[in-house]
Amino acid sequence: MIAGYLTNYVDINIVEWMSRVTSVLFETTQRVRDCCLCLQVQRAARALARRFDEALRPVGLTNGQFSLMMSLNRPEPPGIASVATLLAMDRTTLTAALKPLERRGLVTVAKNPSDRRGRLLSLTTEGRTLLDSAVPVWEQAHRDVEVLLEDIDLDYLSKSLRTLS
Repeated sequence: MIAGYLTNYVDINIVEWMSRVTSVLFETTQRVRDCCLCLQVQRAARALARRFDEALRPVGLTNGQFSLMMSLNRPEPPGIASVATLLAMDRTTLTAALKPLERRGLVTVAKNPSDRRGRLLSLTTEGRTLLDSAVPVWEQAHRDVEVLLEDIDLDYLSKSLRTLS
């Protein structure tokens, strides 16, 4: 008897709640599709990522790995926090992204001698060699994208994207 009462109570409340929910009009969906900067930047980012992934495939890197390795190409090994900030990643995501590069012997993660809790990131000799071969591939892919955007002020676009990030 009590189980039947609870079932009816829940069912009645769900029906009542659902009757109060309003539907988003399809016109609103179209407006968001056409005007939402977030959606358009996400779509463009995915398309660019696919383009650079394809270009970098012959050297064995994804665009994310290339960017990560480039962020480590510094005179002194950076800490995880500074790399995470540069790449707009949280530290956990960065740590996960480093693992395959570490396994391949392209990157090392070492304790910071001045702060034992911190970690310093470095490219290995193999990582630097691979990065050397990847840069010309990236440069060509970048030129190809610039051709697609020849009617756009790329300096202004780049500055605007940096403002958003």
